[in-house]
Amino acid sequence: MKTPLRVVGVLVVGLALVLVAWRITGLNPRGPRPGLWLSGTLVTTPVTDWSFVDGYQTIEVQTNTWYLIPHSVTIWCVSHENHLYLQTVGKMWKRNVDRDPHVRIKVGNQLYDRTVVYVSDPAEFFGVEESMAKKYARWTPDKDFLPNTFLRVMDN
Repeated sequence: MKTPLRVVGVLVVGLALVLVAWRITGLNPRGPRPGLWLSGTLVTTPVTDWSFVDGYQTIEVQTNTWYLIPHSVTIWCVSHENHLYLQTVGKMWKRNVDRDPHVRIKVGNQLYDRTVVYVSDPAEFFGVEESMAKKYARWTPDKDFLPNTFLRVMDN
């Protein structure tokens, strides 16, 4: 009877150590593979001009899951009129944002804790579409307004 309890105890302790190590070092997404915690240097000052993100093809976004372990993804982004916009692809992280709009964004090695809102204004949508087409050669702008395609990043 002691042996099964020891095995369970070792497994629980081992899992806890792995989670602590991941929490400390981060487990960033790699390409299409999602990750957990993002690692980097936290920036707490407001950002008034997000145009510097146009120097990055992709950024990483961490969302909060209902089961309390973060979910992070690599996505396309663009600045438009000094705001940062995120392309909303994938199901899981969009569900997380619908439930909790607080995200952590990683640009280079810098982390930004922000809130996001869906773009609901057609004029804003088409402006972001145009900016995406300028940044990404493969981007084909939509002719129709598609709600919930982009998220605008807000300062907290």
